[in-house]
Amino acid sequence: MRTKIFNLLLLSGVALLGGILTACNDEWKDEQYAHYISFKAPLNDNGVTAVYVPYTRHNDDGTVAVGTGKSYYDLPVLVSGTTSNDRDITVKIGLSDTLTDLNFERFGSPSYRSDITDLYYKDMQSFATFPSTVQIKSGEDKTLLRVSFDFNGIDMVDKWVLPLEIKKDAGYEPHPRKNYAKAMLRVYPYNDYSGNYSATTLVVANKGDETNATGMETARGYVVDESTIFFYAGTVDESRTDRRNYKIYFKFIPDDSTGEKGRVQITSDNAANNGFVNNGNAAYRIYEQMDEVQPFLKHRYVIISGIDYEYTDEPVAGVKMPYVVRGILTLERQLNIQIPNEDQAIQW
Repeated sequence: MRTKIFNLLLLSGVALLGGILTACNDEWKDEQYAHYISFKAPLNDNGVTAVYVPYTRHNDDGTVAVGTGKSYYDLPVLVSGTTSNDRDITVKIGLSDTLTDLNFERFGSPSYRSDITDLYYKDMQSFATFPSTVQIKSGEDKTLLRVSFDFNGIDMVDKWVLPLEIKKDAGYEPHPRKNYAKAMLRVYPYNDYSGNYSATTLVVANKGDETNATGMETARGYVVDESTIFFYAGTVDESRTDRRNYKIYFKFIPDDSTGEKGRVQITSDNAANNGFVNNGNAAYRIYEQMDEVQPFLKHRYVIISGIDYEYTDEPVAGVKMPYVVRGILTLERQLNIQIPNEDQAIQW
């Protein structure tokens, strides 16, 4: 009798376990989440996505792809879910209207401070074009939205953002989570010389009192054209509403066809107001070396030496403070040589 009861319990347990396993397997065959449509554009603390795009897009052989000052960026458009997409989807793309709200949230209202709009992100749709729709094919969970840029004439004093949005349509549903169906692209065009320079060897001091110098960690070089960048004078940065008055241009003039060294012409288009005077003969050199630990990683350095200029800051109206800036700036880029595409190879 005990043996029969034991066998019945054993059979019941096996049946129950089999049912559970079958149920689990059946659940995995079903979709666990909706096939929402979203961008791959995670936001940072400032509410935007930093995107680095070459000022001039080149082919793999070094030739210009679409024209000087012209480039493009491929933004991923995704289908979410635990099962593969089983149909063709036409996704509508347009401009988002959330840039105004983002500016108010991050920087405040002009009613509080009249010059606050100089800190606002600026819509860059006049420099960008993109198709109104993209296709996601059946069996695929991703496609690319190609955003084309014409950077000629762009002034990087302005904080350019391209606000994109997946528009609602009967054939799909944009992702409901906040910002998944929006992309706030803070676009940084770059050339061979732009980026964040180490400024620990650059001295900024009150003129006549060089012993009490101000130290700096970094200084950002912004693209002007293929061979020119600008820095803000001294310790001025993009947090200043009057920063456009303190642009200092660095034009790189190679000594030979290799471009590995040359002179740097330092000028300002606002010297009458910012008191710019160049006292030095700046030069640059570029060198590369492979990483000692990671054999796929190349370090590329741009070193600007002989920097020596003066400028006058006016932090408060009517209060003028003369400064001298002397020393060296160093840019380092890390490149993954296994990746042929220039913007993807750089580890930003």
